[in-house]
Amino acid sequence: MRYAVVSDVHSNLESLTIMLAKLDQADGLLCLGDMVGYGPNPNECVDLLRARCTSSVLGNHDVAAIDNFGVEYFNAAARAAIEWTQGVISKENIEWLNELSYEIRAPEYLLVHGAPVNYFEYILDKRGAGRAFQNTDAPLIFVGHTHIAEYYRLDPDGSIAHAHMQNGGMLTLDPGARYLVNVGSVGQPRDLNPEASFVWYDPQARAIEFVRYEYPISAVQEKIHEAHLPDLCASRLGIGR
Repeated sequence: MRYAVVSDVHSNLESLTIMLAKLDQADGLLCLGDMVGYGPNPNECVDLLRARCTSSVLGNHDVAAIDNFGVEYFNAAARAAIEWTQGVISKENIEWLNELSYEIRAPEYLLVHGAPVNYFEYILDKRGAGRAFQNTDAPLIFVGHTHIAEYYRLDPDGSIAHAHMQNGGMLTLDPGARYLVNVGSVGQPRDLNPEASFVWYDPQARAIEFVRYEYPISAVQEKIHEAHLPDLCASRLGIGR
């Protein structure tokens, strides 16, 4: 089985629908959280993910939608979007989100939203990646949260290498190294490429493919404005930051 690994859908139905259409029936789907927040279609996105995901973990926006946890750290646009989301999200979707865990560990990988142990920490540099590697013995760590497609490689000598995957590309996993892979964002990319991002993970081939794809940004922006969500939630989609 191969897996699509996604994060930070953020209620972007147009992008999620295109991504899901790329999956075959036999493919698994791993979700790293932040299914809601910012965007105009929280229920539709959670419904699709509930039906299709193999495994899912919680993101900070998901937790905020459930019980306001962490909203004091949100900027004004994020806070306003969560308040709007709380007013429209269904009881069934809140209950499903509330049953999810903060991490999922399989023998070959770890799923977390932001970082191991410190689940909502932003990994933005090699120092942050080093802390993440220290906090777990997982050979492969999948994260999102920053909305930046990239990876860090920890070699046996303790050195850490880093690569941005702004335009997609392939990563072959060396058995002698450990990896932290940020899959980017389906719903709100922030690496100066407005194309959505996810990865394919093939355990047998020990390969990861970073995929970038176009979606109708203007349609999402129009729905954001119709819902009277903050303008920033719409404008940033067009510039990828």
